[in-house]
Amino acid sequence: MPNSIQLAQNFTDLLDEVYKNASVTADLISDASIVKAGVNANEIAYPQIDMSGLGDYDRNSGYTDGAVNLEYKTTQFNYDRGTKLSVDVMDDEETAGIAFGRLGAELQRTKVAPEADAFTFATIAGTDGVATVEEDIADGEEFLTALLTAKNVLDEAEVPEDERYLYATPTLMNGILALDTYKSKEVLNSFSVKKSVPQSRFYTKIDLLDGKSTGETVGHYRKSEDGLDINFMIIHKPAIIKFDKHVASDVINPKDNAASDAYILKYRKYGIVDVYQNKAAGIYVSHKAAPVSE
Repeated sequence: MPNSIQLAQNFTDLLDEVYKNASVTADLISDASIVKAGVNANEIAYPQIDMSGLGDYDRNSGYTDGAVNLEYKTTQFNYDRGTKLSVDVMDDEETAGIAFGRLGAELQRTKVAPEADAFTFATIAGTDGVATVEEDIADGEEFLTALLTAKNVLDEAEVPEDERYLYATPTLMNGILALDTYKSKEVLNSFSVKKSVPQSRFYTKIDLLDGKSTGETVGHYRKSEDGLDINFMIIHKPAIIKFDKHVASDVINPKDNAASDAYILKYRKYGIVDVYQNKAAGIYVSHKAAPVSE
């Protein structure tokens, strides 16, 4: 009898790999060691440190006494999504195993990764205190100018240059690559990570469809009515928390399915995307102007 535990582990590893390849925000996942369990099960706590500055040194009394304030801020998990899909044994057999064999990978590639990316960007863009600019960028030259402006804002806010991640629509990213100038290369090289984000994942606000209500039975997400298209976003990785507390990828064989003669795939992701309260200056968001109502 096959080792079902090993098969399940291999399946989970495969889905993890597909997710990493399909997602543009997988690089932003935080080190789990920086957070700890909160008082309640649906909370996590993260460290926030502050300290006093320098004072005058006295040759008689020595140093002035400084103060260090280290406290844990508590925040709630804000992402809990899942689905259960089934494929009849005969449907799977008559498609040579393709129907169910590809189900997990396609779920990750077409649903899980795009939604996780869209949720990440929309959540960060909607955080109080982040730098937000409304502008329409027509070509690579204008994008280069906008990036230099953004870089100046982050530099003036003393955001460290390392671990600055640039996300932009493919149109803008390709436009600046087409310039192929010393200046454009220097600006792009100032970012640790540079990734293109399809506009369909790049909004200031989204609605997560519940999969049950009228008009939402397909699940997934959509751009909110008051959501705006993002042009580009710069994220200083240490400024955010992106953490999955629980990811479940379970396969139920037909013989263990009491309801029907079908394979079942259950998938759930429970986690958080948030911005450190004292690091909002590490985020810069450029979005398009709202459509003019007639």
